[in-house]
Amino acid sequence: MGDWFKRAVVYQVYPKSFMDANGDGIGDLRGVTEKLDYIHELGANVIWLNPIYKNSGVDGGYDISDYRAIAPEFGTMEDFDELLRQAHARGIRIIMDLVVNHTSTEHAWFKESRANKDTPKRDFYVWRPPFEGGVPNGERSIFSGSAWEKDEATGEYYLHMFAKEQADLNWHNEQVRQGVYDMMRWWLDKGIDGFRMDVIDMIAKPEEALASDGGPHRNVSTGPKEHLYLREMNREVLSRYDTMTVGETSSATVESAADYANLDGSELSMIFQFQHVSVDEAPKYKWCTDPLHLPKLKCVFDKWETGLYGKAWNSLYWNNHDQPRIVSRFGCDSDEASRVRSAKMLGACLHMMQGTPYIYQGEELGMTNYPMKSIDESLDVESINAYHELVEEKHEMTPEQMMACIRRKGRDNARTPMQWTAEKNAGFTHSKPWMPVNPNHTVINAQAQVGDLDSVFSFYQKLIRIRQEYDVVIDGRFELLMPEDEQVFAYIRDDGKQRMLVICNFSDRDAVLTADAQMEGQILIGNYHEEREKQKLRPTETRIVILKE
Repeated sequence: MGDWFKRAVVYQVYPKSFMDANGDGIGDLRGVTEKLDYIHELGANVIWLNPIYKNSGVDGGYDISDYRAIAPEFGTMEDFDELLRQAHARGIRIIMDLVVNHTSTEHAWFKESRANKDTPKRDFYVWRPPFEGGVPNGERSIFSGSAWEKDEATGEYYLHMFAKEQADLNWHNEQVRQGVYDMMRWWLDKGIDGFRMDVIDMIAKPEEALASDGGPHRNVSTGPKEHLYLREMNREVLSRYDTMTVGETSSATVESAADYANLDGSELSMIFQFQHVSVDEAPKYKWCTDPLHLPKLKCVFDKWETGLYGKAWNSLYWNNHDQPRIVSRFGCDSDEASRVRSAKMLGACLHMMQGTPYIYQGEELGMTNYPMKSIDESLDVESINAYHELVEEKHEMTPEQMMACIRRKGRDNARTPMQWTAEKNAGFTHSKPWMPVNPNHTVINAQAQVGDLDSVFSFYQKLIRIRQEYDVVIDGRFELLMPEDEQVFAYIRDDGKQRMLVICNFSDRDAVLTADAQMEGQILIGNYHEEREKQKLRPTETRIVILKE
């Protein structure tokens, strides 16, 4: 594998909400092709496509029923081939979502598996007998409730770590692994450039966690054969192509990341870790409205930036299809000026670290969370299930408290249609969109920002150019400054030839810099027009400085 991914900037496309080309209210592949020039103008050179495969419509495409077919709502395989051709013509690579922890219960493998206990594909999935007439054990679904679903035909339970329509594959079965590898080769032979691997740390579940013994909930992530299987995948598939791979690993630590993303290329190019997007979560679950404690966030980034330096490669992200909009979460979106400054500050903070940055559609515009009023508006299975469990079953929250949590943390926030124009439906579609458009699209949209030198879009363009022009962003060491300060996130990048200072005020009030963050140099970019004294930062101010020798 080459290391081109180290200089890549990835633009994540959630196709269903990106651009509707055929007028049915659902984004599609032709819509992505139509907007390739926009992505190219931004400066991104890789597109990560969320799942576009045929699916059963339960979990945003992550319930795949046929890995080698395009979902009809997204178009045809010919549409995909044209997208790939047009992207490559612009120097943009395409990576696909690889969802192989589970399949839809509509997949042919599962249909055969559930037919009877003696079918050859029975062991393709995780089946267990009842324990004392009930579920095999206390394993819990990520989407609330038991992770076991009884199949009346055989009387046994199958495992589903997500929705009950998403049955977990048994990776300990070699035929399953070889079937996955064959499918991966099929897509790579088509010309795609790699994979984002969904919940890849959950594929090699420990056998003891799956026992039918009535035992408690156990950890199913990073089982003892996890790295064995990923090295096998690399050996048999990935190493034979020039790919970029990123694994979604919610359980990863800095230590395990050094195995997943080792610079020797034996497994993956990089991983997504979740620690920085978990700093504002409650002890029991993510559903809370706790404010950000900045020193905790800085500690997480410092640990990953210093811990992986020279050992493995980082990924950098604020947003994705599973996270709320960062400007509403860690920034300030109470007024337009604050929103614009916050969006720029958050972009500068992330993009100057070492790693490959990911921009989720609309992030480059400073898109915000959706003002959802009731659970009836939600389309997200995770939010809906959590509401039913925490409000209606356990009575741990009132409806008002839960809706405040969903408005802050729910996945629907990321999935509202992309805001292209101030026109009806934000220029996303000419018909009724599959999901409501954020009403602030009249102010926040691409048409208003492209070409505006003061816009969030233009700021992101400049950040990408800085990454391309300054090797210190790619190669430099990371040194955290002011670690205990509750307003300012400041750090230095140093490659032995240049030193770059990045300072960001996460608060809505003035902040005072310590002496080590006041160093002189050339300001490459900032989010205020006029300069101010070097020892202070204005609300949500950021500066990127190349320091004097």
